[in-house]
Amino acid sequence: MHEEQLLEHISLNPKVMVGKPVIQGTRLTVEHVLGLLARGATVPGILQEYEGLEEEDIQACLLFAARALEGTSFMPLMGEPA
Repeated sequence: MHEEQLLEHISLNPKVMVGKPVIQGTRLTVEHVLGLLARGATVPGILQEYEGLEEEDIQACLLFAARALEGTSFMPLMGEPA
């Protein structure tokens, strides 16, 4: 599936979840899906937990996040915390 087709799985609507990006037709935010993955959830586990989701929905969340970070600069942390 092409990237642009994947991104069609993500919706932005100020009336849904205060405008946060969500998986089309759901109230499941990209942020929530990324958080699940970051905490060790697996794609099959997420698909089992959220009936009706497809693997492409999760891929779309990852692509959306990658695109959102394009062109973003990060500064290294200065020194170790005290």
